[in-house]
Amino acid sequence: MHTQIYLLRFPKDTSDNPLVYRLVKDYALEFNILKADILLQREGMMILEIKGEKESVKAGLSYLRGCGLRVQRLAARIRRDDSKCFQCGECTGVCPSGALSINRPSMEVLFTAERCTGCDLCVPICPVRAMEISLDRDMALAEDLA
Repeated sequence: MHTQIYLLRFPKDTSDNPLVYRLVKDYALEFNILKADILLQREGMMILEIKGEKESVKAGLSYLRGCGLRVQRLAARIRRDDSKCFQCGECTGVCPSGALSINRPSMEVLFTAERCTGCDLCVPICPVRAMEISLDRDMALAEDLA
């Protein structure tokens, strides 16, 4: 499965179309809306985490572009401040990619940055704010799934 975060910009004439619904129905993609600002007859913006087979993701993004949306891949990086983390494990329960896990029997919380999709679920759950997210626009590739 391929998971990535995208910024979608909607032209005002598409704001009343069920475009994201078509990602599920026609391309068998899962999505998580991370942020959205869409109003009728105004340009809109949505940040989506999209998950699915790589070819389906490509086809779904092509569909969105064909409907007039501007699609930009956002590369997000999660960083853990080890000086703050006290190994409670709260983050491991919400991590969908397995980037955060517990090493047994030591009970140490492990963070594998390469597996992280930047979904941001670990950030608000961390009681000491040891996890933080930043969008790395230099890593973002507008038209590429890399």
